[in-house]
Amino acid sequence: MEFITPLIEATLLRRYKRFLADVRLDDGEVLTVHTANTGSMLGCAEPGSRVWLSRSESTTRKYPYSWEITKTAAGVLVGINTALPNPLVREAIEAGVIDELQGYASLRGEVAFGNERSRIDWLLEDDGKCACYVEVKNVTAAVANTAIFPDAVSARGTKHLRELMGVVAAGQRGVLCFCVQRGDVAGVRPADEIDVVYGKTLREAVQNGVEVIAYQAEVTPAGIALKHSLPVVC
Repeated sequence: MEFITPLIEATLLRRYKRFLADVRLDDGEVLTVHTANTGSMLGCAEPGSRVWLSRSESTTRKYPYSWEITKTAAGVLVGINTALPNPLVREAIEAGVIDELQGYASLRGEVAFGNERSRIDWLLEDDGKCACYVEVKNVTAAVANTAIFPDAVSARGTKHLRELMGVVAAGQRGVLCFCVQRGDVAGVRPADEIDVVYGKTLREAVQNGVEVIAYQAEVTPAGIALKHSLPVVC
């Protein structure tokens, strides 16, 4: 996925109110920008960090700039926009990158399902096959050389795992796909030190037939794309 227009470099001043951040452009101008990330952004929102912004052409947006990428203290580029993982996964499925999700005739997004009134990110279907329900999670945090999820307590994430277990119990495929938007890690694990309930539920889901996969993105100011799989250690 290439960015339509070149991203703009800036320096992060602060992130606040979950969806806002103040940045300073290289010419000294200070802007408030939209931050499409509901997590804690652990290790990705340190004041003074180098960041990259996109600009919307919409005339109705209060904050036309959006924070897309941050450079960590270790110099790693991380994609922090949680609106991107779903289209990144779709792009990777259609390009044949995600082996586990090939061979389906149709792909639909945001389909209502489950007993807890959820919406699945992607539903793959084909005549004569079990339907495949794919839940996508954006991963930005890391400890040592391992990515971790979630970076904050996630009751919603735990609910999605329960819904996937229900899908499998009904005879369909349930798949959790971690979209890892950083290139310095060699695997993914649940962040038990942050959300012990999520880690416990993830292991229960695996034991009950939910498939858990992870794919790593190459992140650059020109674009972001999933490139290859990573092991998931539960």
